[in-house]
Amino acid sequence: MNRQEFKIFPIGKVRRDESGIRLEIGGEFKDGLLELEKFSHVIVLWWAHGHDNEEDRKIMETALPYAENTRAGVFACRAEYRPNPIAVTVCPISDIDQNKGIINIKGIDAIDYSPILDLKPYIPVCDRVDDFTIPKWFTGWPTCLPEKGLQLEYD
Repeated sequence: MNRQEFKIFPIGKVRRDESGIRLEIGGEFKDGLLELEKFSHVIVLWWAHGHDNEEDRKIMETALPYAENTRAGVFACRAEYRPNPIAVTVCPISDIDQNKGIINIKGIDAIDYSPILDLKPYIPVCDRVDDFTIPKWFTGWPTCLPEKGLQLEYD
């Protein structure tokens, strides 16, 4: 396969501390937050930097931690290790301070200091489907994002 390189750079970072979880957006990108506060959710594309190494980029299948005795390809799960460690999470917005470039969110499955690549507003007509099929290992999972957002064990 012909490999073409793309130039990307972080627009901010995920921060987690005792005050909560927030997205800190860099100064030159703060104006891009204009009107985002009118949305209830934001789609965060982030870089799984803990898996940005040659070895993890070669992993093409994995045992699923949430589905006993099940293996899947990285394109059939949301594992952090993949050819390009790009991750995506829909996050409930608590509030936004555009002047400071801060988006307080209720949860994200990214670790502290994960680089943010892009933000997009969650728009149901574009981002939701009513008729979908999922594998049986997702049986029993909620059909939509919990109000508190995605929570990690250390949240």
